Amino acid sequence: MALFRRKKKYIQINSTRTDEIKERRAQIPDGLAERCPKCKSVIFRNSISEDYLCPKCGYHLQFPAKDRVEWLADEGSFTEWDSELQAQDPLDFPGYQAKIERSQKITSLAEAVLTGEAELEGLPFAIGVMDNRFIMASMGTVVGEKLTRLFERATEKRLPVVLFIASGGARMQEGILSLMQMAKITQAISKHSQAGLFYSAILTHPTTGGVTGSFAMQGDIILAEPDATVGFAGKRVIEQTIQANLADDFQAAETVLEYGFIDNIVPRTDQHRALHLLLSIHQSERPGD
Repeated sequence: MALFRRKKKYIQINSTRTDEIKERRAQIPDGLAERCPKCKSVIFRNSISEDYLCPKCGYHLQFPAKDRVEWLADEGSFTEWDSELQAQDPLDFPGYQAKIERSQKITSLAEAVLTGEAELEGLPFAIGVMDNRFIMASMGTVVGEKLTRLFERATEKRLPVVLFIASGGARMQEGILSLMQMAKITQAISKHSQAGLFYSAILTHPTTGGVTGSFAMQGDIILAEPDATVGFAGKRVIEQTIQANLADDFQAAETVLEYGFIDNIVPRTDQHRALHLLLSIHQSERPGD
């Protein structure tokens, strides 16, 4: 019974030291650092490059919509469209309005997508950027309206469209009104295509749900960023449905590319060059030219 005769050792905790550590932690500003999802390194905000790549492993971090537009477009060329459209709570869903206001404060956006007109090395194009910090860039009624107007106005102006997509799918707080956006956006894209205009979809992490099932897969050229999750239903839902285990990377952009659902994977370091090439090939004659 030597086990029960063993002397217990106690670690004395210095409460003064503990309080000092807590006080120091409280003084650290929020958002000063984050952890890379891939290599798990702690990244200080001031060490992140303008293209939001992990300085240790090159992982593509969350790219705020406004920063992405500023990074991609020619300086001073971006003009925002439909900035007056604000997120709504059409079903009076409990807690939804507070979530909207919190997302607006975090992102400085009125909704989960930023749209407008810009130039890339002098080539004009319409651009949309979804920001997954805003309720996972889920597709609510205002997101649907802004994207529909993006393609409608691009059709009128005979502009190609470049759309950076990231979304968790339909916004459940808006119910069937959210699902209706898929058909609306799809029709606007169809008319843009029938007018002989170019649309490139760039799938970023993550692109899932009804967004994947609609406008994310309607691009003339569909590109993706490295390591992006691209899929419809979640891995766990699919496994429960088919009663089988799936590979961890089965929804990774690299795997999706192998099966032909996307055309290429383009890291941010090559996106300026790739998009400029695509835009230069697909430039259309505009009214007044």
